[in-house]
Amino acid sequence: MIVKKEMIAMLLAGGQGSRLGILTENMAKPAVSFGGKYRIIDFPLSNCINSGVDTVGVLTQYMPLRLNAHVGIGIPWDLDKNVGGVSVLSPYEKIENTEWYTGTANAIYQNLAYMESYNPDYVLILSGDHIYKMDYEAMLDFHKENGADVTIAVMPVPMEEAGRFGIMITDEEHRITDFEEKPAHPRSNLASMGIYIFSWETLKKALVENADQPNLDFGKHIIPYCRDNGSPLYAYEFNGYWKDVGTLTSYWEANMELIDIVPEFNLYEEFWKIYTRSTSNVPQFFGPDSKAERSIIGEGTEVLGKVYNSVIGCNVEIGEGAVVSGSILMNGTKIGRGARLDKVITAEDVIVGDGAVLGQGEDIPNDTRPDIYRDGLVTLGEGTVVPPGVSIGRNVMIAGKTEAADYPHGRLESGRTLVKEGDAQ
Repeated sequence: MIVKKEMIAMLLAGGQGSRLGILTENMAKPAVSFGGKYRIIDFPLSNCINSGVDTVGVLTQYMPLRLNAHVGIGIPWDLDKNVGGVSVLSPYEKIENTEWYTGTANAIYQNLAYMESYNPDYVLILSGDHIYKMDYEAMLDFHKENGADVTIAVMPVPMEEAGRFGIMITDEEHRITDFEEKPAHPRSNLASMGIYIFSWETLKKALVENADQPNLDFGKHIIPYCRDNGSPLYAYEFNGYWKDVGTLTSYWEANMELIDIVPEFNLYEEFWKIYTRSTSNVPQFFGPDSKAERSIIGEGTEVLGKVYNSVIGCNVEIGEGAVVSGSILMNGTKIGRGARLDKVITAEDVIVGDGAVLGQGEDIPNDTRPDIYRDGLVTLGEGTVVPPGVSIGRNVMIAGKTEAADYPHGRLESGRTLVKEGDAQ
């Protein structure tokens, strides 16, 4: 049975997010915690329901268990519907040509039957790993008004940074006349946000005609095909907050921006709420000697020590005399009495022993992945245990249930990587 929908969304959420290092060892990037109680995928899903888009296909692939459990049947986003709602779309075995999703457009192509079941007029393509608020209905109105076949959301970036993005060149009517992928000498500063609206027949034809392309991709294959075949392409300019949290540094910075005195990205707006699957109905508790300044504290968290300029998840415990500053502690983390943490990111269910000191020392490059573990951050993988009394430098990554014997002279120097064999990779 075909049920007509004006516009459906296809949300690409299968990425590994390797630049987030140990944080994505056990889950896809869209499932990583953000802002205390949320996960990254909550933002595009909330944008959908706030924009009136009530049919969303979530395409998963890498480590999907945590993401699938979080999305469920879409209850928190009012996407648990008999017709439409949210559907989790994983690669599946076919009679022939079975394959994983091999590119962004290939993932969409493999779900043509899902899209056809709604006979949409338009298809909205989204990424599941950006932090932003956008009214997709306003973008659709722009698409219709201009008679576009393809509309690409763009945002102005500093010209000196334009070489990092796909850049759109437009005329006075916002029609795309040319585009460049990470140009050495950019002719424009309008960067693609990886958000597209396609007229359905245009998208279907482009996917079918290019199905044999290896690693079928929107930027490399589908958009150029549409241009070369005369489809009107338009750029929809977005001037709000948008953050790609694809690296540990950008992830840390985006969380810290939430606790600015006047945050550029406001989680508290009534007219554009961010919804999530709640992990706890228990309130926070602050002990008699506790202190919290300019911080987000999640539900069910117990603070007996002091917290400064930090984002704390749900069901976290911070012991008496502990001091946490400039840090992100994800759900279930336990910080021992008298511990001191500065610029630390913990994944979920981490234990830091009494009196441990994390984030003190020189800014020495990491010995295994200096491109990931940098900018003075200490990163602890899911379920990591740090024993009592040890001292840990900066640009350090630790994974696994470590013991005192793993820390020569009670210290792990800056720039070191410690992975306890059998616990993590």
